Amino acid sequence: MMEKWSNGTIGAFDGPQWPYLAPKSTYMTVASLMGLVVSLASFVNGMVILVSIKYKKLRSPLNYILVNLAVANLMVTFFGSTISFSNNLNGYFTLGETVCRFEGFMVSLTGIVGLWSLAILAFERYIVICKPMGDFRFQQRHAVWGCLFTWLWSLVWTAPPLFGWCSYVPEGLRTSCGPNWYTGGTNNNSYVAALFITCFVVPLSLIIFSYTSLLVVLRAIAQQQKESQTTQRAEREVTRMVIAMVMAFLICWLPYTCFAMVVAVNKDIVIQPTLASMPSYFSKTATIYNPIIYVFMNKQFRDCLLTTLCCGRNPFAGDEEKTSSSTAGSCTETVTLSEVGGNRVSPT
Repeated sequence: MMEKWSNGTIGAFDGPQWPYLAPKSTYMTVASLMGLVVSLASFVNGMVILVSIKYKKLRSPLNYILVNLAVANLMVTFFGSTISFSNNLNGYFTLGETVCRFEGFMVSLTGIVGLWSLAILAFERYIVICKPMGDFRFQQRHAVWGCLFTWLWSLVWTAPPLFGWCSYVPEGLRTSCGPNWYTGGTNNNSYVAALFITCFVVPLSLIIFSYTSLLVVLRAIAQQQKESQTTQRAEREVTRMVIAMVMAFLICWLPYTCFAMVVAVNKDIVIQPTLASMPSYFSKTATIYNPIIYVFMNKQFRDCLLTTLCCGRNPFAGDEEKTSSSTAGSCTETVTLSEVGGNRVSPT
């Protein structure tokens, strides 16, 4: 499957790949990274789901996609990072070829769900704040359809390798599995190109369009209310947030996409196994920083999280908010820039 990276003496499922593909220390380093990812991703995404269940005000339609993102991240962690952690400790894919294909499919499925969740999140904010459809009321059914779309669209583009259009094979160090963008050929290259367009170019374009439009609207509001410190501060916060979101998206997915496209175009290129594995493992770290950027920088989620962690009292809130939090058992409301259909919308 990846003979250009192997000496051909040991298969991906037969035993430790060290020192044939890389030193044992490399596998232990990757195992440490995956162990850290498993611990932190489980905690941060688990907390998102926990506070969403605990606090009714977080279960607004505009927050559904954030929970969808957290669920996808947890599944990537369980099916991808946890298995990678175990395999790197052993130095090879210990669970066999069938599980390899299943792991490759599940990680691709849930990873693309998370990726498209970011795009749908951006588009929902664009619809609600920029109001391109006039007095459109964003309701529960719209949020549910948005979440459902991410799973169906991902399934459409991750199922084909199970049925012959490309395949799921061991990657790089042979301790995780993913789409076969290594061996070239029309079958593999056509799939890689289709995946590149539908699951990278399209969602990235949607994110850039949505947040650019949002920034234009907020900039116009800030110009109209030059004396308002709150509006000016909100505009600066949203600008920083948008830059962070786009950069996080690119950091997570650009290396993986570039590797796949380079190998698809130049099938004779030789890439070291360790280097070939890095985009896949690096993309799994998005399960940690995406919740931090998209959820914990959201004031409403952040206040609820702190209230939960600190036994019902937010130590960073003002006295009035502390009293409200301790007596009513709820967290603070989000400061709003726009209100549509009864849904309060913050820039974050």
